[in-house]
Amino acid sequence: MTNHTSPAFDADWSERDGHLVLGAMVRTLGSFPSGWRYPGAHNDPSTDPRALKRLALAAEKAGFDYLFLGDWLATDPELEFSDPHLLSRVDSMSTAAYLAAITRRIGLVGTVETAHSEPYATARAAASIDRLSGGRFGLNLTVGSDAKVEANFGPPGARTHLDRFDVADEYVTVLRGLWDTWGENAFTRNIASAAIIDRSRVTPLEHVGPAFAVAGPLNVQRPVQGHVPLVHAGTSRRAQQFAAEQADIYVVAPTSLGDAAEFYHDTKARVEAAGRAASALTIVALVLPIVGETRADAWAVYDRLVDLFPVDDGTPEAADLDLPANRNIRHLRQVIGLPLVERRFDEAVTPGTASRFTAAGARLVDVVTRRSGRTIGGKRPVTYRHLLVAHLIRSPIVVGSPADIADHLETWFRASAVDGFNVLNAFLHEQFETFARLVVPELRSRGLIRDEYEATTLRGHLGSPLPTAPLPALAAATAPTTRTD
Repeated sequence: MTNHTSPAFDADWSERDGHLVLGAMVRTLGSFPSGWRYPGAHNDPSTDPRALKRLALAAEKAGFDYLFLGDWLATDPELEFSDPHLLSRVDSMSTAAYLAAITRRIGLVGTVETAHSEPYATARAAASIDRLSGGRFGLNLTVGSDAKVEANFGPPGARTHLDRFDVADEYVTVLRGLWDTWGENAFTRNIASAAIIDRSRVTPLEHVGPAFAVAGPLNVQRPVQGHVPLVHAGTSRRAQQFAAEQADIYVVAPTSLGDAAEFYHDTKARVEAAGRAASALTIVALVLPIVGETRADAWAVYDRLVDLFPVDDGTPEAADLDLPANRNIRHLRQVIGLPLVERRFDEAVTPGTASRFTAAGARLVDVVTRRSGRTIGGKRPVTYRHLLVAHLIRSPIVVGSPADIADHLETWFRASAVDGFNVLNAFLHEQFETFARLVVPELRSRGLIRDEYEATTLRGHLGSPLPTAPLPALAAATAPTTRTD
């Protein structure tokens, strides 16, 4: 059994049992900026349909609970060296519908921005994909504000004076209200009477609020799951409160076990204060595992990714790349507080030099050691390139053997710091498939994930009950109206 405590986590807790939730974060060009350069890695977005299919089938075979399809409604060539996965990606709702036809049991989470979509269109698309997938769809709602995204949607709309989270709360109210405009078994299909529906089970919404006015009813039947499970990400206090009140899955990115546990317990308390059961919200943390058959194999993969990370080393080739200003030795000098102008990126950091690092520099050495096993003055020394990469890539990277990765996930889960994880991949397909082939069986052997799918819906995978179906409306409220279209 691994040690489940850390210096930063002193709160009382008891080890939990049960199964953790496992999601796969879909980024076809990988989550490590240089991952697409790794030998054999997927690096051509024009072939993403094949890559998405292969990833989805591998995740389903391994028993993942869902695929998480993020989105961003803009792009920028400057992302080439920091976040290449954001340069070009297929619309997440379209992707979810595509993968629904390829898979059978795994959940599919698409993304919509509340500021740049209308709740009626979103409710319709979400209900449609949920129907097409047999109840496996989830909807990630982003509530952020981004200048590049704003620039793609014309002049500011009429809702700019409203708080964006207040708008999001109303957005959710409209979504769920529209899904409830269809009752269960509304299609009676009575051939004798010629009545195909029970009109008392199809009701208008007639919502009028500060941000939206929506008549309803929805022109798609109620989702298989009643209400499509909602997902949210973000660790601001307002995002945390929104997730506590509205979401079914909350994606977080804490930096330590202690911070994760404190945030987890605070969030669960907010869920209960909102009148919900604490178990109604599944809290998942991001993790970027780099895994090999052995710890040394994993270190080799990480080292290769670091080697492929482009830096401004003063050569003409580097100058031609137009790299960001933080990719040179001068920037690293500012971080660690030493004059390193004459140092080369692949030069080893000597003990004497390391002893004069700032506190920030010492922390970077610790990060490099955790990720790569490299030590100051060791046989595998810390290099300046490794220090710069550790500074620039703040992702929650865990490097090691299948047991090492499983130890990390188990520690956080059993300490009640998370309910599960959204697994990022450094690159496709080797790294994700290695995780699925080696780490998932290790988790299963520890009783942390189920042996096989036990449910057919995303709510079933999460252990979330179906919302109560709406009662039939009064006949007077659903009198037929005349339409001219």
